[in-house]
Amino acid sequence: MQRVRLRNTAPERAVRSILHRLGFRFRLHARKLPGKPDIVLPKYNTVIFVHGCFWHRHVGCPRASTPASRQEYWLPKFQRTVQRDKENRQKIRGLGWNVITVWECELKKPESLTDKLETLIRHASPHFPVTPLPLAKAAEKSGKYRTDKKG
Repeated sequence: MQRVRLRNTAPERAVRSILHRLGFRFRLHARKLPGKPDIVLPKYNTVIFVHGCFWHRHVGCPRASTPASRQEYWLPKFQRTVQRDKENRQKIRGLGWNVITVWECELKKPESLTDKLETLIRHASPHFPVTPLPLAKAAEKSGKYRTDKKG
């Protein structure tokens, strides 16, 4: 268990890379928020938890298997983790933040995760419209622009 990382895990770095490509800017591991969310998007009033399926017990996921030995140790440990996650989500929502949970297994399909993150973050933001704005027709000739160098 000494090798289990708390920060900068591969799934967390992958999610941060997706967010960066989408143009979102964020903070990491906000200590002042309950549960120290992995990613905080203050502009969108949104936090993202990147959970491992095994440790955080992703329901229905094959990665969330329970070890066969020492179940008297593992089962209470998993129950405490799930309960703590639930309490942290409730506390953060109570502070007015939106909470997104990204599961490790979702990274197998980065396209759908990208769509999910962009949709959830944009829906949470009062600053940006959900529907894309129409693009200007930049390639059309309008005759309003001069191409010569005379003023």
